[in-house]
Amino acid sequence: MADDMLNPSGYVSGSCLCGGVRFRVSAPLRPVVACHCTQCRKTSGHHVAATRADNSRIEMLGDETLRWYRSSESAERGFCSRCGGNVFWRVVGSDGTSIMAGTLDAPTGIRLESHIYAADAGDYYSIDDGVPVYPKGD
Repeated sequence: MADDMLNPSGYVSGSCLCGGVRFRVSAPLRPVVACHCTQCRKTSGHHVAATRADNSRIEMLGDETLRWYRSSESAERGFCSRCGGNVFWRVVGSDGTSIMAGTLDAPTGIRLESHIYAADAGDYYSIDDGVPVYPKGD
């Protein structure tokens, strides 16, 4: 992320729709990856577009409505229990957390890098934005 794209504080802020989950993240953020797997489609209603940061660089400013759902044996998803906003995804015990790109406040300075699990994409849309597409994970 370019330094001139950050807020003057050096952070990018974000929240769920109702503001019950609020956070800020220090740079750098990974470029956005769009995941089209069945689980991501079911939790988001479409596909997930997420960036990622080390846990040590994510500061929670409000988490009274944050709940974690164990979506598989190895991963969990963080969401707001009030508005239902899909906010985080992480491998249990990992040192990083994926952050849904749409929860971030502009400017973010990040861009879409790739599509993964495209073989599982819904049949109602096409992936034709010119970034790399991988049938499974990258």
